[in-house]
Order: sequence, then C-alpha cells, then structure tokens
Amino acid sequence: MSVATFVSSLDEWIDNHTRRSYASPGALASGLYPRLTRQTPALELLDAELVDVADGRNDRLMWFMPPQEGKSQRVSRWFPLWMLMRDPSLRIVIASYEFNTARRWGRAIRNEIKTHPELGLRIKAGTGAANEWELEGSDGGIYTVGVGGALTGRPADLVIIDDPVKGRKEADSETARADCKEWWQETVNARLGDHTPVVLIMTRWHEDDLAGWLQTEHPGEWRVINVPALADHDPAKGETDPLGRDPGEWLTSARGRTPASWERRRTNFGARGFQALCQGQPSPDEGNVFKRGAWRYYATPMWSDQPDGSKLVLDVEQVIQSWDMTFKDTKGTDYVVGTVWAQRGAEAFLLDRVKARLNFPATCEALRLLTKLWPQATTKLVEDKANGSAVMAQLRTQVGGMIAVNPRDSKLERANAVSPFVEAGNVWLPGKTIALWVEDFVDEMAAFPNGTHDDQVDSTTQALDRLLLRRPSRGSAMTFAGRVA
Repeated sequence: MSVATFVSSLDEWIDNHTRRSYASPGALASGLYPRLTRQTPALELLDAELVDVADGRNDRLMWFMPPQEGKSQRVSRWFPLWMLMRDPSLRIVIASYEFNTARRWGRAIRNEIKTHPELGLRIKAGTGAANEWELEGSDGGIYTVGVGGALTGRPADLVIIDDPVKGRKEADSETARADCKEWWQETVNARLGDHTPVVLIMTRWHEDDLAGWLQTEHPGEWRVINVPALADHDPAKGETDPLGRDPGEWLTSARGRTPASWERRRTNFGARGFQALCQGQPSPDEGNVFKRGAWRYYATPMWSDQPDGSKLVLDVEQVIQSWDMTFKDTKGTDYVVGTVWAQRGAEAFLLDRVKARLNFPATCEALRLLTKLWPQATTKLVEDKANGSAVMAQLRTQVGGMIAVNPRDSKLERANAVSPFVEAGNVWLPGKTIALWVEDFVDEMAAFPNGTHDDQVDSTTQALDRLLLRRPSRGSAMTFAGRVA
C-alpha cells in the first residue's frame, strides 16, 4: 500500500469514526461545548426521539415544550449537524416563520463545521452562503427557507420546521393559518419522499395552528410529545407525564428556572398565554360551548366585609356553594373546585372560587372555611361521586345544607343545558381587579369539552342548573348595597 493510499484510508477511518462517536445531538453539543451545554430530562427525552427519527423508527415527530428551554438549539442546530456527520449525503431543509430566522440556523451549522474540522465535514467551495450550502464530496447540505418560501427543485431527505408561526397575532389570523397550511400542502409535501422524516417544533398559540391541523387531518400519523412546564396530568384518568413527573411538579429548566420563577412566568403570561406557551394547550379563541365574549363582568365587589371576617351580599335571592370533588386521596388527580354563586332574578353572579389539589382532610377543611367566609351560602351542592359522599358523611353534623347531586346527563349535556344563560348575558363574573383567577376560569370554560381539566365546568354547570334552570321560588329579596358595572 502506498503512503498516499494509507493516508487516504486513515483519513476516511478518522472521518467515519468521528461521525459515529456521538450517540445523540445532545452528546455532540456536550462534546464540543461541555461547559455550555445543559442536559435536562426534557432534552434527554428529545435526544431519544431524534435518534428514533435518525434510525427510521419514526418519520413524523411533533415536539412541544416551553420557550427558551433548548428545543430549537437541539433540533435546528445540533440535530442537522449530527445527521450530516452520520450521512453527509443528506439534503436537509430547515424552515421557520421567516427567512432570516431559518437562515441563522444554516449559518450556525456552517460555522460549527468550519470551527471544528475534527468533525470530518467540509463546506464545498462556492456554496458557503448561510442559507444554502453543500458538503465537499457530496450533494448533502443545508437549505433554509421561510414559511411560504419556495422549495422548487429541492428534494429533501429531512425537513425541520421550527416555529412556523411568529406570534399570537399571526396565530389568531385565520388568513395566516390558512397560508401556513397551504404552504405545507403545496410546497413541503411536494418535496417529501414516502418516508422522508419531518420534525415539527413550535409554540402552540392556537388550537388550529399547523400542528393542530395536521393532527386533525392525519390522525395517528404523527408522534406527538408535549412537555408542559407544569405537570398537569391526571393519573386517575390514565394520563401520564412524558418525563414521569408527579402532578404539580415543574420542569427542570435548561435556563435554571426555579419553581418561583416559573410561577412568575405564569403570572406574566396570563392564564391563556401560559396554557398555550408553557403547557402546550391552546384554548379556543371563542370557546366551544361557553363563548369567551359572552360572559359579563362586574367591576365592584358585590359583598361587604364583616367584622368577623365573613362576607355579606345584599339584594340577592340566594347564595349557594357548588362543589366538584371527583378526586382520590392522592397527589396525582383532578382538582377539587368549590364555587360560590349568588342569584338575583334571572341572573347568576360568581362570587368566589376554591381550586386546588386537595386530599380528603384538606377538602373537608376547605368546605368549612368557605362556609365560614360565606355564611349566606346555606345551600351546598356536592356532586355525589368519588369522595363527595364521604365528605358529606364526615361533615354532616358540622356543616348544614349539604345536598348530594347525582347528575344523570353527561358533562356535555349539562353544559349545553346552561350555556344559553351565558350566551344571553345572564351570568356575571368578577372582573380581574377583583379576582385574579377569573382568566383561568374563563380559559377552562372556553376549552371545554377538549380541555385537560373540567372541574370548574362541573362546579359551574351544577350551580347554574340549580340557580337558573330549576330555581325554587324564594321569598322577598334582600337589600343590595353594591353596584354592577
């Protein structure tokens, strides 16, 4: 063997050995930048899913995760580079909501290749533009495009779509969503082979975004993994967390966020924003059964604070509590929800709400405290399921007025029965200046029947059924000193 042949063979062996020495995109990032790369449980799982894509076990992956937790770096930077190390002939397309964003990923990957010749890859001369380049000795390389951009004559061996929607404004635009879907159908699909892998990562601003639409149009074709910031699953319903967390456990953050900083983000984003951005659970714009814009709001409290700490409501016919206690005595189940409502004529007013994951003793205590706070709420409706009956048995000699409710209709039928009162403007909620939790309440109602939780829905429909559908005749109304805005 000549020296030249030996050197060539040695170079080829080194190149191949280097390309195969990293087990995952995250391992590549950690190998090159060990002090800068943070590997969290979520990113470990993402690595495993990307390896499955690379090995042909899955060719359609959707991945949702809170913003700024490393998903774009892992998927749009390290994954393409890792794939090219495995197979330099791959033609990879990276798309984002605008061309310049996609081009930044092409530039970042190109710069890594130039900075690290030990990776065994070289940029072909004359093809080094940030948005489009090829590898030396191969047709493989990177092509970047904005959503809506052309891919004519660009066959793809791997397509990565990273945030096809810029933000809330575009997501809420029916025209923008239609344009994105059309781009997928007429541009991306035309470049795909039978098993060309596609990885889609995005912020879920809207339920009918590209991800939601694809799941509806092609059910079962995509592997969909949503990693919420806050584990919010219900084991009692057979639900699991992709990371194996307990309900109420925050995501281990690549940015070092603490539970307190996650809570601040939840407050800053607002209930609807947090559910979409951090939980991957966008709620409908208008709502399905309960329309967002149909609720009415009162601007000043309808109650006065009494010297003993209780609250007094005047000029109403009745005040009631309504409880949904469909839980088991474990941490990982639905919420316990108690609501307080007042009725005046054909109108119902939400006054207060308790929502928490509570065990049996804590639920009993919550009912006692709400009774002490609102002594006028002599009627206490308790859905007679799970621990509801046990709570009533435990407190019957301590708390009066508990009435077992045994609904015969389905949740959806009960909601449909009372939703006309909401649509007609007969149901009032406290404004945000009075109750910070009201946005969360409206979001859950709007998401029904497709939302993750429906405990507030159950409590509300139970109350409105009593107050507005089957309201018993009452005596004279009490005097009301407040004012509704």
